Amino acid sequence: MEEGTSKEPTHCAGTEDGYDVLQWDVREDCEVRQILDRIADKWSLLVIALLDRRSLRFTELRRAIDGVSQRMLTVTLRQLERDGLVERTVHPVVPPRVDYALTPLGRTLHATIQSLVTWTEEHQREIATARAAYDAREEVREGAS
Repeated sequence: MEEGTSKEPTHCAGTEDGYDVLQWDVREDCEVRQILDRIADKWSLLVIALLDRRSLRFTELRRAIDGVSQRMLTVTLRQLERDGLVERTVHPVVPPRVDYALTPLGRTLHATIQSLVTWTEEHQREIATARAAYDAREEVREGAS
């Protein structure tokens, strides 16, 4: 089990009364924070996106995800499997074949991720403009120091 990950669901301060920023509490025992940390990391997002279309073998995933190490992909897949988002199927052939696929729960998450990607695509120019303006202000500030 990953350090800081509890076996039992716990509640964070403020989650009972509707939306509250404290639901993303950073305490180690906050289940919401742990889940968000897991599903929002770059490797998990890519794995979930790739598995939306079909099941894939480990080597197919590794080839499709630029920069991921074998160890990091293994860790990511195990964590997603533990969280019930990915299922691992071992086929009894020689050599053994292992496929990974999204579970029904994982498919519901993919829809949410797709919404985030769509938002990002729609607003990337505005974000690039804001970044450029910020960087220009910072250059002026640094030059004045």
